[in-house]
Amino acid sequence: MRQIFLLILLFIVGQWLVKALRRHDAQASQRTGGADAKGQSGPNGGARGAASAQAQPQLAEPMIRCAECGVHAPKSDSVVVGGQPFCSAAHAQRHGARPTGRDAR
Repeated sequence: MRQIFLLILLFIVGQWLVKALRRHDAQASQRTGGADAKGQSGPNGGARGAASAQAQPQLAEPMIRCAECGVHAPKSDSVVVGGQPFCSAAHAQRHGARPTGRDAR
């Protein structure tokens, strides 16, 4: 029984150590701005500077809400008709074919 408790305790301590190391690495890379140990991520950093520039995460693409169905889609995949964004060309056509005003009743 003691062995099971010891294994559980070792597992918990191991998980805690892994999380602490990851947290420390994330804080260290945030403080240095993602530069390597020699600080060669500048414009004259050579190949290492170019590699670190490619490794930086890209910003998320803006999302739009479809005027027809309400689904959020990436802005690059959306279709804008009459100033209203749509998730697809089919929804833009369906929205355009819908009767408006008194005809809609």
